[in-house]
Amino acid sequence: MNIHVRDAALNDLPVIVDIYNSTIPSRLVTADIEPVTVESRLGWFHEHSPDRRPLWVIECDGLITGWVSFQSFYGRPAYEATAEVSIYFHQNFRGKGMGKFMLEKVMDSCPELKIKNLLAFIFGHNEPSLRLFYRHGFEKWGHLPNVAELDGIERDLLILGKKV
Repeated sequence: MNIHVRDAALNDLPVIVDIYNSTIPSRLVTADIEPVTVESRLGWFHEHSPDRRPLWVIECDGLITGWVSFQSFYGRPAYEATAEVSIYFHQNFRGKGMGKFMLEKVMDSCPELKIKNLLAFIFGHNEPSLRLFYRHGFEKWGHLPNVAELDGIERDLLILGKKV
């Protein structure tokens, strides 16, 4: 498989949104409970910048199969060296080792992006994502019990962190 990672372009946003929306029914990955629209994600898209907080798309053999987002944490200047990372894949590319590949690329890119701390916000019942991040040296930095309700079930949110 030929994997290529590049900065997202605005015309990639519909595919990014489709991949994101495909995770909603599982109630495993996101706290959104209804699909989002491309229009509703325009502001989020424009918050990214290739040199500081990139939004990458992952292409395999020319098809966008996933995306990675770096977002600022808490929006205050003292937290500038801390970023939240999100990694999403098309359902046909989950569980194939691409998460490992992308998380390693994310960590390798942190010095250039001036990121010293990476955070991941993961539901406590999302075992595949927790395993991925723990295997890469992330630790539990926070536990928010029962802060999300999905289909009548209260869910924990874990904040995993790593100094990079």
